[in-house]
Formats: sequence, C-alpha cells, structure tokens
Amino acid sequence: MKKMSISRKIAFIDEALTAVWPNPKSELNYETPFQLLVATIMAAQATDKKVNQLTVGLFKAAPDAESMSRMDLEDIRTIIRPINYYNNKAKNILSVSQILVDQYGGEVPGSREALESLPGVGRKTANVVLSNAFGVPSMPVDTHVHRVSNRIGLCKTSKPEETEAALLKIIPESRLIDFHHYLVLHGRYTCKAKKPECQACPIREACDWPEKVTSDK
Repeated sequence: MKKMSISRKIAFIDEALTAVWPNPKSELNYETPFQLLVATIMAAQATDKKVNQLTVGLFKAAPDAESMSRMDLEDIRTIIRPINYYNNKAKNILSVSQILVDQYGGEVPGSREALESLPGVGRKTANVVLSNAFGVPSMPVDTHVHRVSNRIGLCKTSKPEETEAALLKIIPESRLIDFHHYLVLHGRYTCKAKKPECQACPIREACDWPEKVTSDK
C-alpha cells in the first residue's frame, strides 16, 4: 500500500481519533491553573492515575498557591510520598508556591519564560500548562507523544525537543492542543510501548511502523 503524505496522514489521524475522543483533555484532575501546574510537576516519572490519587489530599489541604506556600515541607512530602522523586517534587511545589505568592500575586503566569523560570518546571511542563490552562497552541512531548509520532511516521527524531519541533511544523496550529491529547491517549491505551494493540488501532491505515500487526499476518 502506498504511504500517505504527511498532510493526508495528519488529516486521517485527526478524523479517526476525533471519533474516539470527541473532547480530548488531560487526564490529570485539576480545577485551576495552579492545581494543574502542581499536578504536572508531580506527574514526571509517575502516572496520571497515581497523581490524581494523591492530589485529592494535597489540594484539600492546600487548594491554591497561598495556602500551599504556608504548608510545612514535611507535610507535603508525606502526602506525595508514594510517587517517584517525591522529595524533590515536594521542595519544588513549596518553592513554586512561594514564588507565585511573592512575585505573581498567587497566580500562575501565562508566559513560557516565566513558567520555565520556576523550580521543577521544564519545557514540557510549561507546554502542558500553557495549552491546558491558557489555551496556547503548543505540543508537550512526553514518552507517549515521542513514541507514537515516530512509530506512525509523523517524524524521525531521537529527542523530545526534536519531536516537538517536527510536530509544530506539520500540524495545523488550530489542531495542536487536541492533537497532543490524541497522541497521548492513543499511546496510553492503544499504541503501547511493549504490546501495541495494532489490530484494534483506528489509525492503522496511516501507520508506517514496519512491525505493526496487521490482519494479513
């Protein structure tokens, strides 16, 4: 079968995954930009499911930057202890909260530069907050986005920042936010790292992965 052009592939994927997830969104639970920022800091090397279990207690104790900034570091550590790197994450959460109160009136800034200046906030975390909290077209690249994009043939990259740059060039700006969610959700539930469910894949026709399992095998 002749390979699809990139533009056709993107249109096909967009249509197919829109049918699966008509209203795609982050699976992190949050009510405010601050809570999204904290949850995203916690989500590094941890599952959204585990983060959501822990933020229930954390946000009950401190729902905003002002209340979080007054928490004892050990109390934050205790609440988020079940996730990886909880010690550093607790320190970052407390520091970020104090900076937000001191410099931004307790609000999360809506600029990339300001976000990336915060402790524990890298480009991916900033992109997540910008896109989900402020509606800024961006492409956060996690392991799912990186793997799926390369597997299906949207790009050929070795680093997340290269994947982000490649996707920004080919995906229409108006579709970036939804497309990011599609790639994450598709990677999480269908195009899995070890055992991708190719037979059930709604975008199999657009996939260039040479190892994909087809009905012909």
